[in-house]
Amino acid sequence: MPNVFPRRFPFRLPVHLSVLTALLLSPVALAQTEGTPVGGLLPLVSVGEKWIQDVESYTIVVSPQDAGKPLGLELYSPTFNLADYVDGRRAAGYFGDELYKKNEPFDTTFTLVGPGGTVAERRYGQNREHTWDSLFAGGLGAGTYTLRVNSRGDGKNSYALRVASPFALETSDFTVNARSNTPEPLLAARLNVLPDWVGKTVSILNYDIDGPKEAETFVIQPGNKRADLTPSDNGKTAVDRFTITPEMVGEWQIFIRVLPTTKQYSNSVRYSFRLGDQPVTARVGGFNPPAGAKVDNQLLVDVVDPQGQPIPGASYALVGTSGVRPQLPPGYVPVSSSIVQGTGNIISPTEVRYQPGFTKIRFVARPPEGQLAVDAVALYGDQRIPLTGVPFEVAGRTLNTPATVPLSPGDYPVKPTPIPGSTFTPPLPGRVADGTAGKVTIEYRVLTDVTLITAPDILNACDVTQLTASARTDFPYRLPGRLALNLPTGWTSDYPLELSGEFSGGQPLRLKVPVRVCRSDTAEAVLNPIGLRTTGAARVRNPGGANVTRTVQSGARGSLNKSVEAAAQNYQVTLVLTVDSTLENVRLIDPLPTGGSQPAVRGPLQLQGPSLANVQPRVDGDAILLSRVIPGTYTLTYTLFSDLPADRVVTAPDLGW
Repeated sequence: MPNVFPRRFPFRLPVHLSVLTALLLSPVALAQTEGTPVGGLLPLVSVGEKWIQDVESYTIVVSPQDAGKPLGLELYSPTFNLADYVDGRRAAGYFGDELYKKNEPFDTTFTLVGPGGTVAERRYGQNREHTWDSLFAGGLGAGTYTLRVNSRGDGKNSYALRVASPFALETSDFTVNARSNTPEPLLAARLNVLPDWVGKTVSILNYDIDGPKEAETFVIQPGNKRADLTPSDNGKTAVDRFTITPEMVGEWQIFIRVLPTTKQYSNSVRYSFRLGDQPVTARVGGFNPPAGAKVDNQLLVDVVDPQGQPIPGASYALVGTSGVRPQLPPGYVPVSSSIVQGTGNIISPTEVRYQPGFTKIRFVARPPEGQLAVDAVALYGDQRIPLTGVPFEVAGRTLNTPATVPLSPGDYPVKPTPIPGSTFTPPLPGRVADGTAGKVTIEYRVLTDVTLITAPDILNACDVTQLTASARTDFPYRLPGRLALNLPTGWTSDYPLELSGEFSGGQPLRLKVPVRVCRSDTAEAVLNPIGLRTTGAARVRNPGGANVTRTVQSGARGSLNKSVEAAAQNYQVTLVLTVDSTLENVRLIDPLPTGGSQPAVRGPLQLQGPSLANVQPRVDGDAILLSRVIPGTYTLTYTLFSDLPADRVVTAPDLGW
């Protein structure tokens, strides 16, 4: 007790009037010391004025695995009981409240604060009974929380605290109230000495016991070993230091016992714990409310979803002395609020005001709900062709377009699947908001090419050749197309010069037209709707030949001209390749003629091209492979051995890469 508040009395009350142990006895605290029974828990105390510690503070650590579990923070006797000790007397059931100036106000404020600010705060005034109160029963997010207790007025307010398992109240500096009507040793705190403290110094400080005739204080160490502590003098601090050995590792119990020689009804004593010169915390608090103790205020709050299930991570906050609001995880939408038991007013789905007493409130909220629609289109000319069955990934799931995925609000990347014969740019993440549907469209840009083959391409004047226009792609979905031939002057045909249809991977669209050629010139093939164009030439002369020009959507263009000249006993074949881009794996399709008494044979290849090119032609069936070419013109010649007549040795070439 502070030395400025001495209260003396000439005799001790009978033991049967001491009811404090019945109020606070906790089986958890029971122990034995040298045959003397030890039990009970000390009340904590907040002194209003002239005390070394103005605000009493206790920490509560909520680990991630315990987040959301009910805290169950309850107070016993948080109000100041005017019947406890006033005007130099004390009543039965004395708990330690003392007012030193009659008719002056006295109140105590309990404030629970955490990482997000104030969780609960309540101010308690004066009454004439010991009650217990539920300060905060809900769950909390992970973090460290502090309960601050501050009294105003000339006196002191004794109280007890407890929290639900697995939580604990811890502090390094705190005040307890030892009373003369509880002569048994009472537990003040539990200090956990850790293995890595071995070799270090633990200090236990006590302040203002008022000398060795008032009380004794001691520690029970592991192995039931007792170590007496030095009782401090009036207004002074005593320090006991321990060098930690392996045998000391474990829980230390700190007790205080009021002696028969005391001259005070109660004695406020401050304890402090240090490791070296740094504060370390010990466990304090705990109580069992006595049977029939009045519940001044107990508040139970449920925060559930529409199915009645508790919302993980949800809690509530107190507003003033009679308001409560839910604290919802991010994105949750309030639905309703109700008073299940007790009285009060429903202000909104997020606020209820209640009357003190036993009150149960329920808040209902729903999780955020949204959708993300994903579809795919083929960009083909100016057309956007919907694609079905294209796989994509979103939020760890693989689905096929088109699909609508229920998701909580947020941004979701969509991962497309590559499609042969096309390219795509990864789309921007889809944004989902509560109650709305976001949309992502995967755009595949189709790659197509068009070729025009003139066979034969060297012929006598006004002879007939065949023009073959082909639209091709590796894209597996069917594409609409319209092939058209544009003939120059001197070229005529009695057949349609247009063909509409569909083409896809492995199924080209072909237009074959016989054309009478009366002069050397060039025809054009056009693929619509994309406007892709290529040309094919024919030359009026004898002997024969053929050519092909290939243009692809990426812009690369190549042409292949084939001419066949008769030699003494065979034929001389010349292939002239012209390209405007560096190309890989160019294939010159040059089928050998069939028929005759002996199969046709291709002689050794001779190649001339740009000086910087390093091309080694290789024959693969009907194809001549060029591994890599640079822009320019390449002339490849070989001797064709065949007994076929000249009008049957010319075959149509083709070109690819």
